[in-house]
Amino acid sequence: MSKAHRGKGIRELAAHGRGACPVCGRQNVKILYEQESGEEKIKICKVCRAAVKHGKKSIAAVAAPAAKSAVREAEAAAPAGTGSAG
Repeated sequence: MSKAHRGKGIRELAAHGRGACPVCGRQNVKILYEQESGEEKIKICKVCRAAVKHGKKSIAAVAAPAAKSAVREAEAAAPAGTGSAG
């Protein structure tokens, strides 16, 4: 059986794959499981992955603020005024 989420396989990741889960907010847990939310992939903890799989949690609320912030960053990077000075 594969052991991709423990030991040698996660040593090369930043902080050995640990951090705060964006779904449940727990600190210092392994954030190794990719979950697709629309067209975006986010990494979540093992407990939240199981809850999403069984329909007990939704990650749509987590991915939506990330998508909105990306839109805001794109708008901020665009040139502000393109109208005539009059």
